[in-house]
Amino acid sequence: MGCGTRRVLGWLLLGMPLLAAWPAQAQGPNNVQWSLSLDPATAAPGSKILARIEGRLDAGWHLYSMTSAGAIPTTIKLAANAAVEKMKVFEAPPKKAFDPNFQLDTETYEGSAVFLLELQLKADAAAGASEISADVRFQTCNDRVCIPPRRRTVSATLIVAQTAHGAAPLIPAGYTEVTGGAPKPSTAGTDTQGLGPFLLVAFGFGLAAIFTPCVFPMIPITMSFFLNRQGTRRESVLHAALFCLGIVVLFSGLGLATTAILGPFGVVQLGSNPWVNGFIALIFLVFGLSLLGAFEITIPSTVLTKLDRGSQKGGIAGTLLMGLTFALSSFACVGPFMGTLLAASVGSGGARPLLGMVTFASGLALPFFLLALFPSYLKRLPRSGGWLARVKVVMGFVVLAAMVKYLASVDQVLQWNVITRERFLAAWIVLFAMAGLYLLGFLRLEGISQDEPVRLGRLLTGMVFLIFAISLVPGMFGGKLGELDAYVPVAAEGSGGAAGSGGGLVFMKNQYREALDQARREGKLVFVTFTGYACTNCHWMKANMFTRPEIAGALKNFILVDLYTDGDDAASKQNQQLEQTKFQQTAIPYYAIMDADGNAIAKYEGLTRDTGVYLAFLQTGGRALAGAGLQPGSSDLAALAATTLDGAPLDTAALQGKIVVLDFWATYCVPCLKEIPTFNRIDQQYAGRGAVVLGVSMDADGGAPLVESFLKKHPMKYRVVLGSDKTTDQFHIGPLPTTVVFDRQGKTLQRFEGYTPADALESVVKTAL
Repeated sequence: MGCGTRRVLGWLLLGMPLLAAWPAQAQGPNNVQWSLSLDPATAAPGSKILARIEGRLDAGWHLYSMTSAGAIPTTIKLAANAAVEKMKVFEAPPKKAFDPNFQLDTETYEGSAVFLLELQLKADAAAGASEISADVRFQTCNDRVCIPPRRRTVSATLIVAQTAHGAAPLIPAGYTEVTGGAPKPSTAGTDTQGLGPFLLVAFGFGLAAIFTPCVFPMIPITMSFFLNRQGTRRESVLHAALFCLGIVVLFSGLGLATTAILGPFGVVQLGSNPWVNGFIALIFLVFGLSLLGAFEITIPSTVLTKLDRGSQKGGIAGTLLMGLTFALSSFACVGPFMGTLLAASVGSGGARPLLGMVTFASGLALPFFLLALFPSYLKRLPRSGGWLARVKVVMGFVVLAAMVKYLASVDQVLQWNVITRERFLAAWIVLFAMAGLYLLGFLRLEGISQDEPVRLGRLLTGMVFLIFAISLVPGMFGGKLGELDAYVPVAAEGSGGAAGSGGGLVFMKNQYREALDQARREGKLVFVTFTGYACTNCHWMKANMFTRPEIAGALKNFILVDLYTDGDDAASKQNQQLEQTKFQQTAIPYYAIMDADGNAIAKYEGLTRDTGVYLAFLQTGGRALAGAGLQPGSSDLAALAATTLDGAPLDTAALQGKIVVLDFWATYCVPCLKEIPTFNRIDQQYAGRGAVVLGVSMDADGGAPLVESFLKKHPMKYRVVLGSDKTTDQFHIGPLPTTVVFDRQGKTLQRFEGYTPADALESVVKTAL
């Protein structure tokens, strides 16, 4: 429980580019695909053609227009061509918005960027094929990093023919000519790009959440509630709509309020909170006993007497109460998705977080709307009979089994080890066997008379329950249960604080620093799993994926460490902060391959059943490390290739014996600007204790004059020097900003790639001091 939706959470983030191979290529990830097409492809001498250059961006990234200020604008240069006399450049309407970091308007493209070149062919252009080639220089950024400017060359073949004819191509409406100078007014609309796909995915995840372990058991409870209702068709529709509207409002309100109070990771942790799980277990116990006939859940008579004689108001109260119960019991399972969804949308601002939650809750409520309608009509069928009572009793056993799952989650998080794997399975075997024996007539409860014959449907259903109960028995003696291992507590671990896994793998538990130290000593990489005590998908991966021979063989080459994030202890809080600050994630399971200095080599989120995909992830980590020429524990601070703003080589002797914070930045990098106040404060506050900040500008074009001009507007109170291509290779700099913290011996303590929250950076400095 607490991460049942994780098997599909990876889909939500597929658009986010993986930057695992930064070290191997200083140019950064190829997050833009460029193409060039000609209209027409065959033209006569002296005519005009349009060259269409389009860049398709990965989701989450943007590039700047040709007229954007503040950042590095896109530029296009046409290669010399004997057939072309002159050209004009036009760009599509960009999105224009005020950037508080630059204190001016910037123009960007998301999704795709289109530029048009109007080419005037020479009147004496020679007939035949002619290659039209253009060089595009561009910079891409997301909300965390900026990639230094890169170049791509695109080309297409033009056929020059005297016999070609046709109308001159027209420039589409909205396109403006690029002539240089100040940015031109933009006709771009509001920021709705990507909203449709975002809401579609949110709705899909709402539907998928139905099959999580704490939502699915609510189906029989909902059916039972609406089966016992009386009323007209109009009243049935009204109550079904009211029930679902309550789900939407409660989920949206709970999600936004909880995230505002606790933050995205707080929502994830709430799904494993023992008080929450204990409360849900109590609710399921009450429902289960009620379904078995112990008592009836009714609205108090003092409330009912105040309602209409037709009980319409009483029905509304009961429906609202049912909706509230559903929201509370289901929130723990869908909370992790809600936290990730809100974390992914809150950066966009506006109404996107609220729209995402409303859409998600609507997808979750839709099946229940249909289920709420169906029983109300089902009860009117002539052959309703005693089968309704049998469904009620059987579902009572199922709900009690779900209650055991919640109690087990409490036990796992608090690490009481009372509900062990064996006891959990024993409870499930008894409960599901009881359901089977009841259906076969061996257990006398409401719904089955002593002389009633066992019909085929009831016989087959009872056999299914008994078969399922018996199939759980091997799990009590160490046998594998396949998919069910995700919901069953793991077997007792050996002593020594290590968490075991099949295939002879041994995981260190909550020992991140110890794992890095061991990797440095043994010259290995570290395989980090951000996991949870009550995380179903985490359990599934360890029980079913890690035990496959090819995966287990690959994992034996790593130092293995489990970092639990769903507990309420200090270790879980530290692991949460590590995952959130280093990877900007709250999801579990989350896997990372890291070198001994804590640099991320490769990352993988969520559950997968594809052995080839996961094996490729494990192998990619090793190839990226080897391709970058990295050695665990290596450091070259003393040989930092940089020059002062005066052009002199940097003397690193003054850095010896100090905690050094290297800030690799550039004047065009928006996230870099956001970090300047943090570095100013750290340098001033900790300089007396032996910590220094050194800003390394990676502006390859402007050099010292550009940096000096920039510093007049954005004062850096620490020393600033100029980097070079050698610096890029030496420290494997890709996206900016990149921050590296060194200890007093010049060894890497921590590496941050992308915008880093102030508290995370300051925590590393304090620890080093």
